[in-house]
Amino acid sequence: MADIDLYVDPVCPFAWVAAQWLLDSAADEHVVTLRPMSLAVLNGDHDVDADHAPMIVRSRRIGRVFAAAVEQYGRTAFTPLYLELGQRWHAGGHHADDAVAAALAATGFDHRLIEALDDARYDAAVAHAHHASQAALGGRSGSPIIGVDGHVFSGPVLTEPPRPGSAPELLAALITAATTPGFAALQRPYQGPPTFAGVEGQR
Repeated sequence: MADIDLYVDPVCPFAWVAAQWLLDSAADEHVVTLRPMSLAVLNGDHDVDADHAPMIVRSRRIGRVFAAAVEQYGRTAFTPLYLELGQRWHAGGHHADDAVAAALAATGFDHRLIEALDDARYDAAVAHAHHASQAALGGRSGSPIIGVDGHVFSGPVLTEPPRPGSAPELLAALITAATTPGFAALQRPYQGPPTFAGVEGQR
């Protein structure tokens, strides 16, 4: 059994695909914990091109809602809110603010947490969570970041869900690679953006 941590920014579509794959493939064999990070904090000191600027704004605003939920309900609030948001936004194509409101309702969390979208008081908590992700990696990286039994890497980046028959095999291969001494990195050129066919309704 492996302890797997996946650090995700809720706005990151690649992280959404990876999270769905991990949660569906781990079953009772491994423990998967989703943890927050922030693309807004990551890029806070960098110029962002016009195509990515809206995503950074969404990262900042939605990250605040997650920080507020964790403050009110504890760390275990992150995963159910993340899954409900992802189904409505990444998989369902809803407007971001509407998806947040619906996700809060679906989890039974206080609907007033939606007000945190524009409440900068939560920025420090978002930054703290993000810095924890970078400290775990030991370097700078975007979303997602994965840790397997304490061996932490940038990624995995998936552009579509693995086929059901190959999903557990991919997880086994990732665990083997991550826990192999000396294994450092494996990367191919950008293949995005991700597609979500087959993701909606899985969770």
